[in-house]
Amino acid sequence: MEKQTYLAHISEDGRKQTVQTHLEGTAKRSAAFAADFGAEYFGRLVGLAHDIGKNSAAFQKRLQGGPRVDHATAGAVECARLDALMSACCVTGHHGGLPDFGNLVTDMPSDVTCSGRLKRGIQGGIPPYTCSGKLPDPGPEPDFQGDDYVRGLWTRMLYSCLVDADYLDTEEFMSGGSVQRGGYDSLPALLEKLEKHIAGFFPPKNEINRCRCQILQNCLDAGAGPKGIYTLTVPTGGGKTVSSLAFALRHAVKNGMRRVIYVIPYTSIIEQNAAVFREILGANNVIEHHSGATLDADEEIQGSKSNQRLAAENWDAPVIVTTAVQFFESFYSNRPSKCRKLHNIANSVIIFDEAQMIPTFQLNPCVGLIADLTAHFGTTSVLCTATQPVLNDIIHAFAPDIPIREICQNTAVLQETFRRVSFRSAGTLSNDALVEELSQQDQVLCIVNTRKAAQEIFRQLPGEGNYHLSTLMYPAHRQAVLQTVRQRLKSGSPCRVISTSLIEAGVDVDFPAVYREMAGLDSILQAAGRCNREGKRDASKCTVTLFQGENPAPTLIRTNIGATVEALRGNADPDMPESIQRYFASYRSLIGNNLDKAHVVDHLRNGISGCSLPFETVAKEFHFIDQATKTVYIPLEDGEEACCSLLSGYATRAQYRKAGKYSVNIYEQHYQALVNSGDITTLDEDSAVLTNGTLYSQDTGLSLKADTGRAEFI
Repeated sequence: MEKQTYLAHISEDGRKQTVQTHLEGTAKRSAAFAADFGAEYFGRLVGLAHDIGKNSAAFQKRLQGGPRVDHATAGAVECARLDALMSACCVTGHHGGLPDFGNLVTDMPSDVTCSGRLKRGIQGGIPPYTCSGKLPDPGPEPDFQGDDYVRGLWTRMLYSCLVDADYLDTEEFMSGGSVQRGGYDSLPALLEKLEKHIAGFFPPKNEINRCRCQILQNCLDAGAGPKGIYTLTVPTGGGKTVSSLAFALRHAVKNGMRRVIYVIPYTSIIEQNAAVFREILGANNVIEHHSGATLDADEEIQGSKSNQRLAAENWDAPVIVTTAVQFFESFYSNRPSKCRKLHNIANSVIIFDEAQMIPTFQLNPCVGLIADLTAHFGTTSVLCTATQPVLNDIIHAFAPDIPIREICQNTAVLQETFRRVSFRSAGTLSNDALVEELSQQDQVLCIVNTRKAAQEIFRQLPGEGNYHLSTLMYPAHRQAVLQTVRQRLKSGSPCRVISTSLIEAGVDVDFPAVYREMAGLDSILQAAGRCNREGKRDASKCTVTLFQGENPAPTLIRTNIGATVEALRGNADPDMPESIQRYFASYRSLIGNNLDKAHVVDHLRNGISGCSLPFETVAKEFHFIDQATKTVYIPLEDGEEACCSLLSGYATRAQYRKAGKYSVNIYEQHYQALVNSGDITTLDEDSAVLTNGTLYSQDTGLSLKADTGRAEFI
């Protein structure tokens, strides 16, 4: 009797891939990925097991257009028979998402947990399937001394290996081998490019540059050190972007690491930092990744949806520039497209720029993740900021044996050297009074706490040379405005900018005067970094004016303001390290133990009502920011073609990357209003393309009104 050949995929042009070929190809990739954290044999196991269920008559009918069929549980059952339960969980969710593991004793076959599905599979509740060969037994899975938080992190990493390997093997087959990944320069080659770039910095030509070169040399020297957790406490204007890259590349080469990941708090400055890195390292070696559609599917689908899913970002480039939202939410997600890249973070250098901006109510899950990535997955993390937060106690609660090393020891001396401003308090200012003061200055930056205030003040400003910046403008638009602003500042032309806080974190602008609405001391000092940035003016004549706006401060930052008031009591100098330390100490005291709003760490360690490792539940509960956002792509300029591709359903990964430069992230209520008014066309549950062009202003970006979603230009 002739042995039946089972098929895994049929391409649109009719080519066929057997299940066995797909399993072997996936296993080879997955094992190589998992080797980075010592799980090579488990990577091979999940790769060989994940699609065993396709060796069934039911799935072969599915390939011909038949009804949906569970093909994942079969492989999970085979893993469970080897007592590889976390591997089974990975296989169970390799399309639909990593499920809650559940309870092997109490879960029923009808439950959607991994335990429930295993019972259903063992009891014959899935289509009969054929095992094409004996699976390798990798031995016992690590239990990390009973710490289920780390065990859950290991499971997500293994899941990532499987998902990425599965997608890559499928992508190679579906494209007929025409899609090629990789082709990047090696890290030693990138280090050589960096060294060539910074050679011109030496010898320094003035005192400011001498200090910047000292910081750069400190980073190069520290880069030769061992893996671990480092802090880089550098005053604003100290050149930490290039210096931290220098540390990362030298450290990665010295320690045989895979890549550098630069995590930034705002989408607004991703393109700026990525542009700097591309100039130094070459455009093909740097990927910026901060938004995009959720490209998941619960089934094998041919055609456009499959193409979208395969295009999801997997962070295979040597230098990745991303946002804190993307980084942390990916680790606590259970979705294949978001988890796909996680394995590429193992054995990487991770720079957390503006580390003080990690939300306080997420400090435990975020800082704990940083600590455990270092302790168990071979990463080195650098907490990089001018205002270093108090995090040592949290780090050591998760990883007590990891030392924390400061790269620049002489922070106080550097602070004095980089002093470029004086501070002034203006009390409470109405919008009219604020506009009057701003109008009297030719070049000034004003930073306020809300997008509404920014638009109102901008519209009241008389004359020419006025500009607005907020996250309602897509990144390419903001970059164009910033380019104009820099040109006008350089030429001495009138230039008044009204911005939200997005301009504070690393945006390279140099104003003679800055106004900052009251906020946390870290934000105030970041704002001060946009004043007399190059130190070419007399510091006594470059004033940062603090004021209270006419509207009450947003609830989200009232605690920060209270800590600022405490830190500056007695006319303390905002710029001194002791003021910064008092601020963070006061802030931590005010918030108490509210460091894990969704109880993520506790739920992963101890389960929920008897359900262990609740991956899916945690994914629903964890949000890096209080209000989750959705993405609206704007079909303007070069974004028009990319948006057309997204709407067609056949967008490539390159087109998603391009579309990200023409996207705006908005809150749920605004997004839903746009859906209801028909002003956007949805791509999936989290993203859409703007179809009503009147809603986008070249002055203020996407105009929203929460109750209607309609434009309201005044």
